[in-house]
Amino acid sequence: MESWPPSLSRASPARCSNTFTGYGATTRKPCSSKRPSRTGTAAKHNPSGDSHNEGIDVARPNVLLICADHWFGDLIGALGHPTILTPTLDHIIGNGIAYTNAYAPTPTCIPARRELMTGTHARTHGDRVFNETLPMPNLPTMAQTFRDNGYQAYGVGKLHVYPQRDRIGFDDVLLLDEGRHQFGMSKDDYELFLQDEGYAGQEYGHGASNNDYMVSPWHLPEHLHQTNWTVREMSKFIARRDPRKPGFWYMSFSPPHPPLAPLSAYLDMYRDIEIDEPYYGDWSDDPNAWPYALRARPVGRDTYSPDALKRARQGFYAQATHIDHQIRLVIGLLREENLLDNTVIAFTSDHGDMLGNHGLFAKSVMYENSAKIPMVLMPPADRDDLGRNVHDDRLSVQADVFPTLADICDIPIPDTVQGLSLVGDEKRDYIFGGHGEEDRPTRMVRDTRYKLVYYPQGNVTQLFDLHDDPRETRDISGDPEHAYIEARLTDLLIENMYGGDVEWVDDGKLVGTPDPNPGSTHPAPNKSFGNQRGYRFGHSGPATNMPSRM
Repeated sequence: MESWPPSLSRASPARCSNTFTGYGATTRKPCSSKRPSRTGTAAKHNPSGDSHNEGIDVARPNVLLICADHWFGDLIGALGHPTILTPTLDHIIGNGIAYTNAYAPTPTCIPARRELMTGTHARTHGDRVFNETLPMPNLPTMAQTFRDNGYQAYGVGKLHVYPQRDRIGFDDVLLLDEGRHQFGMSKDDYELFLQDEGYAGQEYGHGASNNDYMVSPWHLPEHLHQTNWTVREMSKFIARRDPRKPGFWYMSFSPPHPPLAPLSAYLDMYRDIEIDEPYYGDWSDDPNAWPYALRARPVGRDTYSPDALKRARQGFYAQATHIDHQIRLVIGLLREENLLDNTVIAFTSDHGDMLGNHGLFAKSVMYENSAKIPMVLMPPADRDDLGRNVHDDRLSVQADVFPTLADICDIPIPDTVQGLSLVGDEKRDYIFGGHGEEDRPTRMVRDTRYKLVYYPQGNVTQLFDLHDDPRETRDISGDPEHAYIEARLTDLLIENMYGGDVEWVDDGKLVGTPDPNPGSTHPAPNKSFGNQRGYRFGHSGPATNMPSRM
């Protein structure tokens, strides 16, 4: 019988190369060149993914990789968040590992998901600007790699790729693409489901927007909520699996990304809980003094009243807790199918959300609430060597998920992968990241203690001591006591720049470009309507069960 929580035990690392390609130098302890094999025969390379592939190792662990959207790094009760209710993730961490310094080097949806799925950084996968019509690079994906090694690979939820029906190596995908019809797809699978249920085109009838923080409770029957749909369809894939093959299952939630349309029951959970308030710093208290890239953002400190911001946090947390509770249903199915003890469960996100901290919202900036992500892993029951209830503070990035999961499953890691397997003792000294090219670019270097953020428009540098100031409230750039630190991180920043970035450097010094509009604040307020959705009659057919609530 499977047990919950599982009794974890592990063998020695499967990958033991002498080099590491990626951001930051690494240190490595010697490791065994060969790990004890599991019972069975190693899977042969099978580019076709033929289910009749010989040499399949059914003893290899299954993988359940869970990804949320906008879920910032410390939004987990077990990691010290003062408000959030996440009993499932707390339990997973108690039986596994939380990588507490994990980052999205390019903290916006599409580039982050390209890094997650290819194990490569933006310089290789080609996007640090949110390019919605850029096909996936010609690189091995995580799904294809597992599939080539004898796994059946299924995905449910948000992929955010182009073309939208690109399966990126999965055997099959049930897609939820957040109502994006502008790229040629008339309906995603969630929309088809609503149509079959008699609610065609009504998923946005709550009126909330994809990039706005207004809260409007879910307006359709509970079982139609996208979170419930994602879990139910993932459970069906698992229940209908080929029992001769291990499974690689990717469950990708769109929430807590806006629209903030939680089930009323989850919103009620946060009505009587004290909600943590946004924080500000000496550099962020006056929006008129922000770097241009922040002043030009469409949503800022003055967009929401204190009461509206409190409601936004309640709605955001409600959607996160809903996901946490629904994950338990998949775990329960794994237990009942006698799969739990032989399944790796991993949880992460594409990036975080500033959620009002420093007067900022959403993503694409390099501050902690945007760039820092959760990275949680519960190994199979026979992998006690990885530890239990461990908080691992190594610097890690999304590109590390691919090699780490492959390592645990004894799968050869493609040479193209630039991430670091976290199974062993490898460490990186720093992370380089950034977002944008010509439009409001920003760059970042973070070592084990300090973070340097650079805005080329206006040539603005910020420096934070994350050990003493984890909320980044004190900008210590220009402080003589930290001049050496600032110079060292600046050199690392320049060393990692590529493309048009090199134009911001002259004679080894950062010079940037002029501020395009000194003293300007936010653009017109109607920018927040940019991703508003409506009823989808023309795309999804007639609505046969129009709800009374708009």
